[in-house]
Amino acid sequence: MASPTVRYLVFDVESVADGQLLAQLRHPGQSITPEEAITQYRAELMEKYESDFIPYTYQIPIAIAAAKVGEDFSLLDLVALDEPLYRPHVMVENFWRGWEAYRRPTLVSFNGHYFDLPLLELAAFRYGISIPGWFTGAGRTFEQPRNRYNIQAHIDLCDLLTNFGATRFTGGLNLAANLLGKPGKMDIQGCMVQDLYQAGRLPEIQDYCRCDVLDTYFVFLRSRVLLGQLSLDEEQQLVLQTKQWLQSQADRVAAYRLYLDHWGDWPNPWQTAEPGP
Repeated sequence: MASPTVRYLVFDVESVADGQLLAQLRHPGQSITPEEAITQYRAELMEKYESDFIPYTYQIPIAIAAAKVGEDFSLLDLVALDEPLYRPHVMVENFWRGWEAYRRPTLVSFNGHYFDLPLLELAAFRYGISIPGWFTGAGRTFEQPRNRYNIQAHIDLCDLLTNFGATRFTGGLNLAANLLGKPGKMDIQGCMVQDLYQAGRLPEIQDYCRCDVLDTYFVFLRSRVLLGQLSLDEEQQLVLQTKQWLQSQADRVAAYRLYLDHWGDWPNPWQTAEPGP
């Protein structure tokens, strides 16, 4: 029997600041360590913007997770790239080579247009990785993969929910996942990744990345209900199948045990026994 076709790749990226680059560009000729350069830049950003999030142009990927999803929207597998070494250049190459190997499935992200994909493109530039299929200029502009509105190449769920930025989606992926009863942010949040990395807690970052992919996948399923590509009953069956898959993998992957420990079922108002007020 032929293997199921991977129609979608639901992905997430975690990254940290490149301290050496910050020291080189922001403190030329000064005796400053990479760690000090990161600390100083974060303090400057916090003072100016009340956020110490360092722009992606100064960052490198340190975790990439991707869920392989079939034509019927079922979860086929979820992988952490270059596990257990997690080498940035290898992870980035595996991501883009995987996209080609699976015949360019539609990428699915939450806010990926603004962070994850620009980071992965810049990382390919940094590491000398060719991705002509992604950067192709052939055909009409709106059909090219990098075109913001080409949802055959990339579905950004945040763009979908905000009509491509016409509104703000306050609460982000965490809110969208919680609306569906799923864990959202648990012990770790994105703002903690830099400090966790500097403390040598890379496995926890990988688990966090996997859990974000799971949240994104469930939001993706509900978005297909919204668009009429799945019925609500079909979506709920896929959710149940995915839970069973996670249970079958939980002994092997700590992230899945954590996710299941915080699992919540969507409170279906259509199955409420008593009418509401």
